[in-house]
Amino acid sequence: MTDPVIIKICGIKSYDLLDVAIAAGADMVGFMHFQRSPRHVSIEDLAGLISAARGQVQSCVVLVNPDNSCVAEVAALGPDWIQLHGPESPHRVEAIRAEAGVEIMKAMPIGSAEDVAHVAAFAEVADRILLDAKPPKGADRPGGLGESFDWSLLEALDPSLPFMLSGGLTPDNVAQAIRTVKPFGVDVSSGVETAPGVKDKRLIEAFIRNARSAV
Repeated sequence: MTDPVIIKICGIKSYDLLDVAIAAGADMVGFMHFQRSPRHVSIEDLAGLISAARGQVQSCVVLVNPDNSCVAEVAALGPDWIQLHGPESPHRVEAIRAEAGVEIMKAMPIGSAEDVAHVAAFAEVADRILLDAKPPKGADRPGGLGESFDWSLLEALDPSLPFMLSGGLTPDNVAQAIRTVKPFGVDVSSGVETAPGVKDKRLIEAFIRNARSAV
């Protein structure tokens, strides 16, 4: 029996949707702290959401190239994870991990074999790797764009490296993604929305249900 896939619902902004994700069986929820995102949550709101999630589901705060004061401010709220979703170097990831005292997930944009080759350097300095679609040139943010990437690129990855898969996942394709790519976990944001930043209860429930059925 293989371990169940970890399911992360990212970009949660309200207590209602936090409750929906928990009730539907999510393992992790993600909160965006990045001004340019339609899913941005302020520090004040983050504190309440992390507190509400505690003991029910793992919480993850997504940051993009944060400075030290931002890392300290978020770490003080006690999330289970901080996700770094910017152009952070392995050295910077290592420094943030040491400073924050929180488990670190590093998102890696994948669009070519060269991108896959870079993953190993981050696997040593982050607690978990998240593979996402590389944003198109000129995109104003690094994720949550609903784009997928060519999963066959991951055949070059070290098979012993556990990773979470993101990028363009939806209730319709998540089961196929799990069977094809065999990730440790899956992460969805825009794939369970009816508009940017607007999560849908039925889509969240369908995503989790379909991911759980992919065995």
